[in-house]
Amino acid sequence: MNTRDINLMGLRPEIPSAKISTNMSLDERFQNETLRPVAKLQDELLLAMFRNYITKHKNKFYELKLEKRFEYIENAIQRDIKFRNSLKGVIIGQFTLAEYDRYIKNSSALNKRMMNIVKERIQSNIQLLESHMAY
Repeated sequence: MNTRDINLMGLRPEIPSAKISTNMSLDERFQNETLRPVAKLQDELLLAMFRNYITKHKNKFYELKLEKRFEYIENAIQRDIKFRNSLKGVIIGQFTLAEYDRYIKNSSALNKRMMNIVKERIQSNIQLLESHMAY
């Protein structure tokens, strides 16, 4: 492992609930070993990016009821390709070289897992997206 990889690994939080077992698929293992810790590490940046997304879209998010806000988050991540690619970049940029090598071998399936985790992280912090709490 090179210095960059060692430093990246040292930054990642541990997630006790992200269990690793011998009978799990390679994708699930990658999700628990890499995607979840990286998403948690990048949590504040992901929220800042979503706040910026809200602002660029004329603050419509703040006019919605709670249930519709969850849908808004999901739609933004699934349908806005530029935004989705930015979110992916924030996660992929924290991969080690070995992780990136594993990622590119099955990027389509791993992108789905990645975006689901990002969506869950933003939705679970929805209270931090209130307009009076932004920035």
